[in-house]
Amino acid sequence: MEANHAFTARCILRAAPAATLATQQQGQPFASLVTHALAPDGAVLLFLSMLSQHTRHLVAEPRCSLLATGTPAGPNPQTAPRVTITGLAERVADPALKARWLARHPYAAQYAEFGDFTLWRIAPVNALLVAGFAAAHRLRQADYTPDPEAVATLAAAEQGVLDHMNQDHADALAAIAGGGLPWRMVGLDVDGCDLAAGEATHRLAFTAPAADIAAVRQELVEATRRARKK
Repeated sequence: MEANHAFTARCILRAAPAATLATQQQGQPFASLVTHALAPDGAVLLFLSMLSQHTRHLVAEPRCSLLATGTPAGPNPQTAPRVTITGLAERVADPALKARWLARHPYAAQYAEFGDFTLWRIAPVNALLVAGFAAAHRLRQADYTPDPEAVATLAAAEQGVLDHMNQDHADALAAIAGGGLPWRMVGLDVDGCDLAAGEATHRLAFTAPAADIAAVRQELVEATRRARKK
């Protein structure tokens, strides 16, 4: 089966707890640590303070880049899978996207209503996936973006799935995430789902992009089976 490089790239981005944002001011590059999340369509979400230098850079020049990395296979950090996104940043006022970002970073609730913070969305233009040594794959926007119909289908069903899993299958979530915490499902997308317990989070990546609820159900059943088998 041919590898789905776009799916792999999105999974790395969705799982990474933080990333490096590259902005510029009058041609001078500037890199900074940011905490990100991904929208259902794969766009990058940032919750930024206007007091930060990189935010002021984006106001003046929205072209930017973001690098997220996975876990290296050994002592050589260059064995880590990684994804670089280039795109255009814009401020958005979307409560649903803000809630998705907060679900990925629940500790940020204490400053979520501060007046200097704004939600930003980076619309990807291109992506580069480095899946390991000598395994680089360039992705155009059309390649990187998940199937719009699947995105819409899962967005419409998301709350129902969350309610069902949290009310009827808390034991399955506990098995998947481990750690003996009261895990709840707080987000669902075509690539996987997000679990949270207090300020702790856990990302479950599916084995392939889910096109419908039947595929989501199968992924959750198999993930629970694997977790319990361990």
